[in-house]
Amino acid sequence: MPHDLAAALCLVLVLEGLMLFAAPRGWQRMAAEAQKLPPRSLRLIGAAAIAIGLIALRLMH
Repeated sequence: MPHDLAAALCLVLVLEGLMLFAAPRGWQRMAAEAQKLPPRSLRLIGAAAIAIGLIALRLMH
């Protein structure tokens, strides 16, 4: 299990790095727009992303 978690975190780093490498201006615009949102909205977006990720992971296994 710890090996799988480490592999998943490494994949997240690869995907995040890919976004920064491929579209740095788009990432900057997205970050600027995110700063305009209230913390509650960001938390809800984060919670939705977690839920979708967990559901997708469950469906994969």
